[in-house]
Parts: sequence; structure tokens; C-alpha cells
Amino acid sequence: MADEKAKEKALVMDLISIVNEISSFADFRNAFKKQYCNLARRLKLLAPMFEELKESKDPIPEDAVETMVTLKEALVKARDLLKFGCEGSKICLVLDREQIMNKVQEVTAQLEQALSGICYEKLDISDEVKEQVELVHAQFKRAKGRVDSPDVELYSDLNSAYNRSTDADLDPSLLRRLAEKLQLMSLPDLKQESLALHEMVVASGGDPGANIEKMSMLLKRIKDFVQTEIPDLSSTETDAFATPTGPRRSSPDGNCKSPVIPDDFRCPISLELMKDPVIVSTGQTYERSCIEKWLEAGHGTCPKTQQTLTSTALTPNYVLRSLIAQWCEANGIEPPKRPGASSRPSKPPSSCSPSERAKIDALLCKLSSSNLEDQRAAAGELRLLAKRNADNRVCIAEAGAIPLLVGLLSTTDPRTQEHAVTALLNLSICEENKGTIISSGAVPGIVHVLKKGSMEARENAAATLFSLSVVDENKVTIGASGAIPALVALLNEGSQRGKKDAATALFNLCIYQGNKGRAVRAGVVVTLMKLLTEPGGGMVDEALAILAILASHPEGKAAIGAAEAVPVLVEVIGNGSPRNRENAAAVLVHLCSDHQHLAEAQELGVMAPLLELAQNGTDRGKRKATQLLERISRYMEQQKLMALTQAEAPSQSPVQAQTQLQLSQLLPSSGNVDR
Repeated sequence: MADEKAKEKALVMDLISIVNEISSFADFRNAFKKQYCNLARRLKLLAPMFEELKESKDPIPEDAVETMVTLKEALVKARDLLKFGCEGSKICLVLDREQIMNKVQEVTAQLEQALSGICYEKLDISDEVKEQVELVHAQFKRAKGRVDSPDVELYSDLNSAYNRSTDADLDPSLLRRLAEKLQLMSLPDLKQESLALHEMVVASGGDPGANIEKMSMLLKRIKDFVQTEIPDLSSTETDAFATPTGPRRSSPDGNCKSPVIPDDFRCPISLELMKDPVIVSTGQTYERSCIEKWLEAGHGTCPKTQQTLTSTALTPNYVLRSLIAQWCEANGIEPPKRPGASSRPSKPPSSCSPSERAKIDALLCKLSSSNLEDQRAAAGELRLLAKRNADNRVCIAEAGAIPLLVGLLSTTDPRTQEHAVTALLNLSICEENKGTIISSGAVPGIVHVLKKGSMEARENAAATLFSLSVVDENKVTIGASGAIPALVALLNEGSQRGKKDAATALFNLCIYQGNKGRAVRAGVVVTLMKLLTEPGGGMVDEALAILAILASHPEGKAAIGAAEAVPVLVEVIGNGSPRNRENAAAVLVHLCSDHQHLAEAQELGVMAPLLELAQNGTDRGKRKATQLLERISRYMEQQKLMALTQAEAPSQSPVQAQTQLQLSQLLPSSGNVDR
């Protein structure tokens, strides 16, 4: 008898616990919000009955106990359904609408059936509670045969975007409708959606299927739209944001990025938000700990410009530190705390808990097994862990994962290979891990993936090479590995994201003089010219930046000239963005050391845009424009002298006279121009 009473009490307590958990769900994701709210509201009304049964001294009749067990089973299913409606992916809720609607109907029918079996007269509950439960039963009975169809337009829009293989033909108005209807208009909402998809990946054993991959890419498109097209709506709070199966941007943060951190606030070495920015002798700013490690390693050059450092003194950049603090405050982020000079560690501290380390060790056991499915799942999970935060990157590397991941780069299984290279990408964001990745012999394997892998694997391999090439000596290693022709191929064949990954890697590698010839011989100039003139102009910034580096190399200059670049460069100087005008002028400076190109530029009307650039451009743009104007002035003088010598010089036209007057006013009297 006592045992039966204890079981009855345990059953009632379970029922109370389930209803309380349902009551704790704060909000439901909007696709089925009406259906979920109705279900939760009705179930909350059952709480008084369970509370009165808990307080009752009378035993519950045996048949009523059986009914309560059936009701408990239905409540558990309802709780799980509501939990997914509260915490699950909004995108998944819409795309799986038929399945979700069927589950709602199934749970409604089970609850109605369970409530219909309760004989309230046999229970020790008040008349008011009986009436309330009977009302709930009647509501479930009516709802059992009614189907409330969710937003048809939302499903149509989402399905259309979900099935697009590229971003090129995505209508911005469609993305706006999706962001608004899915309520993904702020980075906290986007982060929650990312975490929801991540949980689906974890539930899949670390090997997400094609559906989750496509949902992940769709979320990235919505996130990119919110951050770029409607920045005023994109943010109150930041955190590392990333789609759960993509590289992080990739960051590429590897992690998540919410709102976009301005480039000037990122350390050029670590690519992370600076806490203690300092200025080196070349005028560039770096995170103090990163540049100190660079100098301690024996480097005497500026990592970004490759200029020789005249001093190793580091000057605090108080203005930038203040701007970063203001930006953090404006975006609801806790400002980064500057580490004290005496407490700065030489290596990032590992904050791995014993349980986390045990989890990582278990993944490494799977990674080193001979079972392909175990390897794939473990590599996928490590990829996700390395994307989450800096602590995970340190812990995973300390546990010895990098050599094992490097070994998987040559696997014949595309998914495992993709997971491995993306995990290395995410790990490489940590400065300490770059050296370990290189010393583990990763470069040949990454280049192999860049040549032979799936498109996503190739893109992430390119991003990994960019991350590793931040370190000066790695530019030499990567350039000699055969990576550059493969990057040029990706620049030709990749998606928009893949092209940008390839371009950033090529830009970084070509800072080293020895890689410029390799890039030119790989045909990069022809590809860059194609990108400069393609409709849409999505790669103009990157193409001009790389051409500006290559133009200083004899082979690069010759290839750019042969590609008939002068008309395009003149057009950009006249109509481009400030940075693009600056880079176009820098390329033209090198080309116009040959009179053939200089004369061509003059005939194309470069004078007027150069005069405007020299007066209103960026500092570098002004210098380059002035150099070009000086060369054109000298060329015109030479042509005039030649004409006079041959006694064929016609009188100067009013336009020529005006041009000469402008040049004489703008150009310095000496021939020394700041280069």
C-alpha cells in the first residue's frame, strides 16, 4: 500500500514538473507561434488539478492512475515539441512545416484522448478545477480536427532561397522579407538561430547532412544581408557569430561574428579585436602581445608592410583604444580589458575544464581510429568546437589534435577531408597554433585539398593558407608548395566567397617578392583583369589591390601592360571608390614608366581625374596622382621640345595651356616626389 502511494505521488510530481517546464518556455519561434502558444496555454491550465492531487489525502483510483500515465506520456511529447518550438531553428520550423503540423495534430489528439479517459468524479479535486480541466478537454477536442496553416508566403520565400546554390541571383528584397518574418533582424536573434542549428549538428553525431548544411548557408546569407544592407538593425550585442557548419569567417572567424568588427579594430596578425593596441615604427598598429611575439621570434620587419623596423619601441595607441571602447559600448559589448604588462602570458592560457578535456580526448581517440565514420564524426565535432571560442582552440591544440587532422587531409572521403581542413582553419586563428600547423607538415596537405577537394573544402583551404601566411616566413613555405596556381584556379572557378578567399590568400602571399613571379606565371593577371570588368564588379577591390602589388615586379608590370589594363585603370581613377582610385593610380605609376602606356593614358583623358585625385584623394592616392602628373608633364615637355626641334610645333591650344598651368601650380618645383 505504501509503495502504491509512493508511486502515485511520484507520478503526480512528474506531471507537475512537466507542466512547470512547459510554463517556463519564454517564447516560441514565429513560424508556428500561434499553434505553440495555444498548446502551451491549455497545458498550463492543468497545473491546478495536479497540485490538488498532490495535496489530497485520498488515494487515486487504479483506473485513474492508468489514465494519468497515458496523460504523462502525451505531456512528455508535448513538452518536447514545445521545447523545439522555443529553442529550435526557425528556418527548420518553416522548411519542415508539414512534419511539424503533423506532430502538433498528433500531440493534440493524444492529449484529447488522455483527458477524455479521466473520471473527474473519482478524483479529489474541487468543482472549479474540474470545470477548468473539462474546458481544456473541450478545447483540445475542437483543435483536434482543425489545421491552422502557417504563413504560405514565408514558406515559399524560404524554400526558394534554400534551394539557391549561389548568392548571385538572390533578390535582396527576398532576404529582407525572410529576416523580418523570421525575426532575425538582430545579432542576438541570429546567434540563437546559429546555436539552434549547431544543436542539430551535434544531434547528427558531428556529421550534418545536406539539409542542415543548406540551412546553415541560408542563415549565413540572411546574416550577411542584415549586417551589410540594414546595419542599423544589426546590432545591440556582439559575440562570435558563425553558421554552424560553415568556416567561420571565417570569420572566415572561425567563430561567430556579430556585429562586424571594423577592420581597423582587428590586429593584422591575429585578426581579432585588439585589447592593447600599440604602434610600431612604420606607423602600423598591432595587438601588443602579438607584435611582441613577432619581435621575440627575431623578426626585424613590419608584418603588414614588410618594411624594416627602425626601432622596436611600442607606443600605446590611446586614440584607437578609446575608439574601440566607444564602439563596444555602442554595440552593447563589454570592452576588451587590457592585460597588465606583468601578467601577459607568453602563451594563451588554457581554461579547459577536466570534462571538456575528456571530451576532446575522446574525440581524438575516434580521430586516430581506423573507422571512417568515427573519423568523420570526430573531425566534424572538432571543427565545431574550434569555431566556438579561443579557449577551445588552445585546448584542442594542446591535446594533440593538429597532427591527426593534418593526416586526414589526404583521406579519400570528401566530408572527412572538408571537416579536417576547416578544423585547421579555425585552429589557425590562434596565433600559437599557426607554428604547430606548419611544423606538422600541413601545407602540402592543405594544397592537396585546395586542388582536389570539394568546393567548400577548397575555399576553406584557401582561407587557411591566408591565415597561416600572416607569419612572414610562412609566405615563403606556402609559395614554394605549389599553392599559388591552385589559388588562381579557385579565383577563376570558385563561388563569390571562394574567389574572395583565394584573393585574400594571394594578396598576402604576394607581399613576399619571390611569390609575385609565381603568381604572374600562374596567369593571375588575366584572371584579375576579367574580375575587374565582369558585370556586378563584386571583386574589383580585391583585383586592384593584388594588381597594385604585382605591378612593382617586372613580370607583373609586363603582364598587366600586355593585358591592355590602361583603359580600365583610367576608368577606375575617374569613377572608382577612394581606395580603388588609389590602387589604380599605383598600378598606372609603374606602367607609365613606359612612354607607350603613358601616351595611351593621356589620350584616354586621365589628366582631369588625376588632378582631382591629387587634390581630394587619400594620402597615398594623392602621392601616386602627383607622380603620374609629374611624368605626364615631363613627357609633354619632351614632346614639345621634339616638335620645336623639328620646326613642326603647332601653337598650343587653350586646353593644353590650361593643363600646363594646372600642372605648374600643383607640382613641386623640384623633381623629388614622395613615393
